Parts: sequence; structure tokens; C-alpha cells
Amino acid sequence: MTFSTSDAADLEAILRDAALAELRPRFRRLQSGEVRTKAGPLDLVTAADEAAERRIAASLAAAWPGSVIVGEEAAAADKRLLDRLGEAELAFVVDPLDGTFNYAAGVPLFAVMAAAVVRGEVVMAAIHDPMGDDTALALRGEGAWVEEPSGRRYDLQVAAPAPLAQMTAILSWQFLPEPARGHVCAALPRLAASWNYRCAGHEYRVAAAGHCHALLYHRLLPWDHAPGWLLHREAGGYSARFDGSAYTPLEIAGGLICAPDQESWTVLRGALLGDR
Repeated sequence: MTFSTSDAADLEAILRDAALAELRPRFRRLQSGEVRTKAGPLDLVTAADEAAERRIAASLAAAWPGSVIVGEEAAAADKRLLDRLGEAELAFVVDPLDGTFNYAAGVPLFAVMAAAVVRGEVVMAAIHDPMGDDTALALRGEGAWVEEPSGRRYDLQVAAPAPLAQMTAILSWQFLPEPARGHVCAALPRLAASWNYRCAGHEYRVAAAGHCHALLYHRLLPWDHAPGWLLHREAGGYSARFDGSAYTPLEIAGGLICAPDQESWTVLRGALLGDR
């Protein structure tokens, strides 16, 4: 099964529609009872997440009949849904509101993400920015780009390799277990700069556009990482799990480092994680 730029445009339209209809009208207008916690105090869900996912799932099912839709909120309600990802001929992973913590706090840094997965392989991805109203898109083997509603388009390209002391990185170290957490935090001064947006969608977009050198994540839930991983790869980047194995949306453990190239990845892994 192959996908075209026309399919990418359809996916873009579906995500943009949900953002315009469900996310932007509720932003900074959530009512009492429309925000609640899931696994912990940093794991939030809002009425906007749920409404956007319902709208996206219905649109995807209409556009690609028979596909399996694995949405973040649906998977939270039914743990068996995630198991269908590896069995499906065609599946879509969906994060209807990436950066919910920011959204609930009124911070305008959140995204809507989706990726098409064919027999376990990520082949198409979209990360929509509701506030900037543009979408980063990728097709496997055909590159990555940003497209605006006006039709303006520009290609994405990761940063050029640089020495460790000149690298900037976005590091999600808060979920790392020890001793990896301690290794990463102790190594931060070896980089030129590091930060975290609490929104993987925007973090992947920043890396794919060459505005930072590296990303590091521990938890690899597919709706959080499959879209961004393909975007980064098609923008020329290299990534692998902490043990050097290839990323797959079928594995949610093992961590991930994204870098400009394989040599940079090796340097970063050694500096941030040491011998493991």
C-alpha cells in the first residue's frame, strides 16, 4: 500500500478540521470538570482531546474504510486496541491533542498528530500546529515538508552535524529510570543548550527543521512518536533506540535518540547515557 502527496493533503485537512472545530474554540475556555488526570498529575486529558479524537477517527474511517484507528484516548480506555497496531494491514495512530498540559494551562504550544502504519511500518505522518495553522508532513522515501493553507510549502532538513559542545538538544529526561536519569542530567552542561517544550509534536518539528541537533525520549507510545520519527527521518536525520536498534511503532520501551547522523547519535548516546 502506497501513499501520495494527495493522501498527505487529505490527512492534513482532517487534522486541521479537528483543530479548528474542537481545539481552538475551547482553548483558554475549558470549564470546570473538563480537565482530569489519567495515570498521574502530569498526565491530563480534557474535553477537547476527546472531542478532537472522535472527529479525527470518524474522518479517517470515512477516508480509509477498514483501517484500524488507534487513538490515544481510545487506547487508554481499551488497552487491547494497541495490540491491533501490529496486526493491521493499515492503521492510523492519532494524538488528538499533543501537549495537553500546555493546552490546559493556556500555553499556545500544542499539536495534533497522526501517522499511517502499514503492516507495522510508518509510511505517512502529519503534525499540525493549530495556533500557527500549518502542518508538517512526511511520506516514507519522499521527504518532509511544511505546508500552509495558502499552498505555500517549504522542505524540512535537519541540522548539520556539530561537535558535542556545540549541539543543542530537547531532552525528555523526567520519565527516565535511574541510573539513566542521573547520567542525562549530569551530562547537560556538556551541550551548548537543552530544553523541553512538553509537546513532542513541536519538538520533532523543531528538530526536523534544523533548529536543534538532537532529541531524547524514554516513553515511546506510538501516537507520541511515530509521526515525529518519520518527519525527522525524512528530513535527513538518524535515530535509534538506546540499544542501537531501529525504532518501531510496535515497541513502547527502549528509549529513542534522534540526531543529524549516525556518528552524532553515537557521540550523544555515549555522552548522555554512558555505558549501559
